[in-house]
Amino acid sequence: MYFLGIDLGTSSVKIILVDENGDIVASMSKEYDIYFPFPNWAEQNPKEWWDATKEGIRELIEKYNIDSNDIKSIGLSGQMHGLVMLDKNFNVLYPAILWCDQRTQKECDYINTFINKKDLSLNTGNKALTGFTAPKILWIRNNRKDIYDKIAYILLPKDYIRFKLTGELAIDVADASGTLLFDVKNRRWSNFILEKLNIPIELLPKVYESYECTGYVSKEAALETGLKEGTMVVGGAGDQAAAAVGTGVVKNGDVTVSLGTSGVVFASLNDFYLEEENRLHSFCHANGKWHVMGVMLSAASCLKWWVENVNNNNYDELLEGAERVEVGSNNLLFLPYLMGERTPYSDPNAKGAFIGLNMIHNKYHMTRSILEGVAFGLKDSLRLIENMGININTVKLNGGGAKSRLWRHIIADVFNKKIEIINSTEGPALGAAILAAVGYGYYKDVIEACESLIKVVDEIYPSENNVKKYRGLYEVYVNLYKTLKDTFDGLADLCL
Repeated sequence: MYFLGIDLGTSSVKIILVDENGDIVASMSKEYDIYFPFPNWAEQNPKEWWDATKEGIRELIEKYNIDSNDIKSIGLSGQMHGLVMLDKNFNVLYPAILWCDQRTQKECDYINTFINKKDLSLNTGNKALTGFTAPKILWIRNNRKDIYDKIAYILLPKDYIRFKLTGELAIDVADASGTLLFDVKNRRWSNFILEKLNIPIELLPKVYESYECTGYVSKEAALETGLKEGTMVVGGAGDQAAAAVGTGVVKNGDVTVSLGTSGVVFASLNDFYLEEENRLHSFCHANGKWHVMGVMLSAASCLKWWVENVNNNNYDELLEGAERVEVGSNNLLFLPYLMGERTPYSDPNAKGAFIGLNMIHNKYHMTRSILEGVAFGLKDSLRLIENMGININTVKLNGGGAKSRLWRHIIADVFNKKIEIINSTEGPALGAAILAAVGYGYYKDVIEACESLIKVVDEIYPSENNVKKYRGLYEVYVNLYKTLKDTFDGLADLCL
């Protein structure tokens, strides 16, 4: 008996097959391109998502000689907030506008002004940010009315894959929470917001809990993928909620940090909660409860930029060299705002920077300062969560960056928390498979599934001396954004 987890990431789709014991018996990954047609824009072609997904599923089944009759259900995870627009014939009208796209600041300003802060927070749990879906819809209406007038259906990225698998238009509560059109507290589309923004509810898909059945693999999709026609597909979740399930962060006060393309600090809560200034997102969790999270737009992507664009793709050499560099990189600081920033500043104009460079620094100092700068950025979110009164002693770490032993230790020291590594690094894909198992009925609920399947395999404790050093550097780091904000805005004005 197997459960299939599909995670539609920003740069690739990851597909894993999990047995009833939670062991990953097969995996496959397929990459696709991101397009940056203008500064601060980020787009993808949904057809490329589906091509990669169907090819990946077929290759996984063939390579591992899997009997598709043994795959009992499928769970979906994926990049959040992206806008996919279909016409009445279900054709894609325009490239998908991604979570990291920053073109919608004017629309965000309009929403935050037109709908007062209190009403927006109470009805959506959030404020308007450039990454969210609603501002993207307004941007299309304001700038491409010819496209907007043809929209018949609006989906998020992973839900386009669901449509191609099942023919059903559906979304889960966790992913819907990131649209700014969703009443997070009451787990339904917000009629108040939709009326205010003049967006017809008929454009939006039906909403399900993450573990509920949303449809079954169609005959056409079965022929394209090798799956069995009629295989159940459950709601799934946005990548962060799915990653939390995949790391066992499903009880009140549990915290996980995701070191992926973006960086996320995620806290599971039993009740709906609003951070005073909306610097944290308040979303539905995939376990039927809620969560808050802080998001930095560039995390492991900072290291990827540095290694691949500047240093000839030599990850091992740079990370080994960075381990030999003293804590604090000889007082070299890195601001990780390569795609702007979301938490805590919500500033698309923020820029990356090295601060404190001098003649003693080399590429290894700069590599370590990037790892430290990302850790400082994540700590910004951790502090906000702790200021809510949540007592955090342990943090689970996931995502591609979590594979770095050095980065694990840096985060433990910067956070001054014990870091736990669990028995899988698959995060969102595993979470999607677990949700599939719950939807099939193999487990009674998400908490039972996680307690059965997720195990801690390593623990990293902070070093007292390193904690003290990082505490001082972090206070300098925090003040750098305030000092440079006017400069960032000035640079943005030069691009107009």
